[in-house]
Amino acid sequence: MSQLKIKVLTLGALNTNCYLIWDSQTLEGVVIDPADSGDLISEEIIREGITLTKIILTHGHFDHILGLLEVKLNFPTAPIYCHKDDLFLLKTGQKRALHWLNRQIDPVPLPDVFLADGDSIDICDREFKVIHTPGHTPGSIVLYCEREKLLISGDTLFKQAVGRTDFSYSDPNQLKESVKNLLKLPAQTKILSGHGEETTVGEESHNIDFS
Repeated sequence: MSQLKIKVLTLGALNTNCYLIWDSQTLEGVVIDPADSGDLISEEIIREGITLTKIILTHGHFDHILGLLEVKLNFPTAPIYCHKDDLFLLKTGQKRALHWLNRQIDPVPLPDVFLADGDSIDICDREFKVIHTPGHTPGSIVLYCEREKLLISGDTLFKQAVGRTDFSYSDPNQLKESVKNLLKLPAQTKILSGHGEETTVGEESHNIDFS
């Protein structure tokens, strides 16, 4: 029986988690949030023998896309997926990286496919549900696989924390509702977030208090 294999690469100045996910039998896989060091990510994909089918962005913040161009150039047939409401962040990614990191970065390629709330996306022959979770950014999404009891949460929900909302385009009330919705998922659901350690929905139901 095939298994879902997951490798986390923690990259860049902000220690952002990039995920490689692939099927143990078919070796088809995806990269989620190519955070930095696109060549390193590409080398890992090749080392594992992965046939890359998708590049998925949980949101458009620059620390999640610093390696995007290199990965796209190395695997040009893999389409880029993102929510349309974060397109403005991708278009201004170079300027934002210069502001926050004082670093010149590669041009940011734009998405090939827009994801929307309620979409189903095939990842390694498993159905992942796209859940729109605005608040941290307008186009933040998470990916939930009921079969694998797995939630890829981006910067919406972390271990003992939620995404920051002090940006001009953020909305704390939206984030609160987004997180409350995620905490309704089964308690045993594993959470893989954009920064930090893995956790579970059950753990965060006790850790996160909006009262």
